[in-house]
Amino acid sequence: MSTKRWIAVLAAAGLFLVSSAFTMFTALFSTGIDEFFDVSDQPFEERVVESGDGTGKIAVIHLNGVIENSYNPPGIFQAAGYHHENFLRQLDAAAEDGQVHGIIIRVNTPGGGVVESSEIHDKIVDIQEEFRKPVYVSMGSMAASGGYYIAAPAEKVFANSQTITGSIGVIMQSINVSELAEDLGISSEVIKSGPYKDIMSATREMTDDEREILQDLIDESYEQFVDVIEAGRDFSREEVYELADGRIYSGSQAYEAGLIDGLGHFHEVIDTMQEDLGRGNLSVVEYEPAFGLPGIFSFAAQRVFTNELDLLGITDWVHSNQGAKLMYLYTD
Repeated sequence: MSTKRWIAVLAAAGLFLVSSAFTMFTALFSTGIDEFFDVSDQPFEERVVESGDGTGKIAVIHLNGVIENSYNPPGIFQAAGYHHENFLRQLDAAAEDGQVHGIIIRVNTPGGGVVESSEIHDKIVDIQEEFRKPVYVSMGSMAASGGYYIAAPAEKVFANSQTITGSIGVIMQSINVSELAEDLGISSEVIKSGPYKDIMSATREMTDDEREILQDLIDESYEQFVDVIEAGRDFSREEVYELADGRIYSGSQAYEAGLIDGLGHFHEVIDTMQEDLGRGNLSVVEYEPAFGLPGIFSFAAQRVFTNELDLLGITDWVHSNQGAKLMYLYTD
């Protein structure tokens, strides 16, 4: 690693310590000592964003980033972004809270893993069917592919006119560096138990048989996506096929096509749910990371180390070594 990068890392560490100390003292003076050092089993807490005079509340849950589960537990240096297990916990908490009468999911994502998207979809269906609580989706700047997959079963879906959505389909991709490796005199030695064990290897061309195997997987996941839209949006299958060719739509185009229910900003979605619920002016709460000593270090690390991880290429390395996956993901 170059000297400049070492200097950047050391500078980031210094900033982290200063930021942690400042945030810690600020929090210590604004909260009780017991509350500050409390380590709660609940990784999030409620924050009231709008106080109401009615009985009950509306829960707002944010989904930001690529929908995937890294299977790594949150640690002291956990960077900001999507955390799959925490998001599912938030949905469960809102569903089981008797004071919550409606849930709004604010979605900003290009999509993500097929499995993770399916888990969120099923959770939303369960909340509406078992707990009888409406779930509305408010799309932010992007709610594409898996972002639309999870929105399809919601009772109502809204977007800004310039939201990027759609991208209905499945993708699996890898990089073939075989020619580059050959030019550099690099060869790959593979010992495998079957002819397809190294399918999608980056060091050789893919065979026709392998492409057929992978295409079958893609087609199966695609049909599941079509099932979800057919059921959630009350389209005929032929109508879904016409829309689900992988293209992206603006919010306005999605509304014209019937993929969403209306156009509006986030606060307009809140007003719509308030009116639809007919329970008066309910309080609106958001779920956010729990405060306290553990959260202090996580927050400081988010602000300081996220860019440094990108600088060192660690993020790209991790993603590139996870292997190819089926994804409901919009890539540009």
